[in-house]
Amino acid sequence: MLLIILQIDLSQLSPEERWRMEHARMHAKHRGHEAMHAEMVLILIVTLVIAQLLLVQWKQRHPKSYNLITLFQMWVVPLYFTTKLHWWRFLVTWFLFSLITAFVTFRATRKPLECTTPRLVYKWFLLLYKISYATGIVGYAAVMFTLFGINLIFRIKPEDGMDFGVSLLFYGLYYGVLGRDFAEMCADFMASTIGFYSASGMPTKHLSDNICAVCGQQILVDVNEEGIIENTYRLSCNHVFHEFCIRGWCIVGKKQTCPYCKEKVDLKRMFSNPWERPHVMYGQLLDWLRYLVAWQPVIIGLVQLINYILGLE
Repeated sequence: MLLIILQIDLSQLSPEERWRMEHARMHAKHRGHEAMHAEMVLILIVTLVIAQLLLVQWKQRHPKSYNLITLFQMWVVPLYFTTKLHWWRFLVTWFLFSLITAFVTFRATRKPLECTTPRLVYKWFLLLYKISYATGIVGYAAVMFTLFGINLIFRIKPEDGMDFGVSLLFYGLYYGVLGRDFAEMCADFMASTIGFYSASGMPTKHLSDNICAVCGQQILVDVNEEGIIENTYRLSCNHVFHEFCIRGWCIVGKKQTCPYCKEKVDLKRMFSNPWERPHVMYGQLLDWLRYLVAWQPVIIGLVQLINYILGLE
């Protein structure tokens, strides 16, 4: 009966009857889609939960392989999408970042390790961290100004202001996450090479009172003696380091333990200045975004594959 109704010549009907017939045809066409959508949502939720459990177990049992693969995905996945969308500005910055970081990582992983390499590594990644932090703040401010209409005072179109803010926010967060993960990898390798730190066991060298365990250089330098002249910082475990080195170890290298004895570092005491505390919170935000950047596209792709296999797409 329904098929006969739908085959009536619509030109012979009034506008109201025609609308009703179109509505009935639409219902017949999309019948069963609600159940299909419910199945797709259920598959998405189940996949997200299972993937999260597996990722947590993987990170706990094999952190080295987890961090390495996560870093590789964060480095490659955005490149695929931005190349597809022809985002040339991002591609230029990505290649510049990759070239400089590849050189710094090469220096950090060479054996024997040159005495100037640790400070070179921390200087580059600390600079990158500060740039990404400033870029993210400016991007967030631009988004807020656009939402509250402040952009109209400067005669900036809302779409232009939002595009500018979102782009800067993306650049800041992406390179902030990527830079910190590269820095952590380099910090582990350099500290293990120097010998005063071991990620899995006891250090291979005994730390004397006048040596910084992060860079391996003397802390106090005599007159006319070559070395690094810098402020020092003593942890609660009484081990002393160059202030630049231990801050780079904690902020850039994402470490919260002493580089020698692995006692937990009191970050609140180290960053007692209120202006420095946002850097710690920003670092925690970047750690949370790592999952979003690296694994979320993979999980969504897996969900689409399951839907395709089940014939839901």
